[in-house]
Amino acid sequence: MDIKNQAFYGHALFFEPAYMQMRFYSGPDGNGPRHYQAPAGVQPLENGDVRFTYYAPAAHSVEVAGLDGSMMSGERHALRPVGDGFWQADVSGIPEGFHYHVYYLDGNRVPNPQAPFGYGCHEVINFFEQPGTDDFYLEKDVPHGSVHMHIFRSSRTGNTRNCLVYTPPGYETQPGKTYPVLYLHHGGGENETGWVWQGKINYIMDNLLSEHKCKEMIIVMNSLYDVNDRHPDPFLPGDYDSMLVNDCMPMIEKLYRVQPGPDRRAIAGLSMGSYQSLTSGLKHMDLFANIGVFSGALDMRWYSDFDQFEAFEDAEKFKKHIKVFFVSVGEQENIYEQIQGNLAYLKDKGIPFRYYSCPGLHEWTVWRKSVKEFLQIIF
Repeated sequence: MDIKNQAFYGHALFFEPAYMQMRFYSGPDGNGPRHYQAPAGVQPLENGDVRFTYYAPAAHSVEVAGLDGSMMSGERHALRPVGDGFWQADVSGIPEGFHYHVYYLDGNRVPNPQAPFGYGCHEVINFFEQPGTDDFYLEKDVPHGSVHMHIFRSSRTGNTRNCLVYTPPGYETQPGKTYPVLYLHHGGGENETGWVWQGKINYIMDNLLSEHKCKEMIIVMNSLYDVNDRHPDPFLPGDYDSMLVNDCMPMIEKLYRVQPGPDRRAIAGLSMGSYQSLTSGLKHMDLFANIGVFSGALDMRWYSDFDQFEAFEDAEKFKKHIKVFFVSVGEQENIYEQIQGNLAYLKDKGIPFRYYSCPGLHEWTVWRKSVKEFLQIIF
């Protein structure tokens, strides 16, 4: 169990976290502010426990909990004072994988500045990794790709947008080489940063490529919320499909060396992003031949005017256009049985699909495994 791997600690604010604090120093060699190394807010221990530490010298109580419905659960664990203003608790029984978690200071929910941060649940939120047997998402001594950031404009809303783009190792040094492209989407409450900082997609790709288990590809990660500030949409993502097809894809195909044609494009996402990917993929079968649905039911949503079941009525047309149709789910998710019904419907209609399931709830631990499987069967 590698508890010191960079993938466990790097996050959006610190790639290589140095958990520092600054305090006023007074001594024989002078007075003034000094930095010193503070304890990490979350630290996996060799015995499998996780140590949580919070600096709150004036607090009366400090607690930590996972999210309700998560593998860590929402049960609160009390931290105890350990001196110098720090509170601490060692918690047992936390399963392997990714965990959002929250702190309560005198009953008030607060973030921990000394723990990894990401954007999830529509807020800045702490997370941590509990090491275990899986290592496919860890940082390894292999060639690494690059993550780029691009600013562009939505023609529908006029808003400025940002997307992240992963390019594989060697992209910059092989100017004559072209690549297929995957448009990969986050879930509700997250944004374009999720697949990098929570999903570790760059490490997953680097590792698969080093083992010759997937094709080289470009991966584009957008925020799903194309919101019209002047004319509010009934549901916050807005007309994401319009932005993707009319604005983002033309930009990517202009700036990057992408291979043309639907067989060289894929679209996939998790939860809400799976539905957006399903909608765009089936609306534009002339653009995408590979579709991935992670932890998302196929049933029509209340905020959509597109009935994807119409695309399943003509199995021959579907098979002509769609090369890979992939569906995955965590086996403890509350939509597990609903998805089994969806798969039975596809089978009855003669729609070919690839299915993957693994133990887990509606969390990044499941989605990392899902994308790992999907990456190995496209292109």
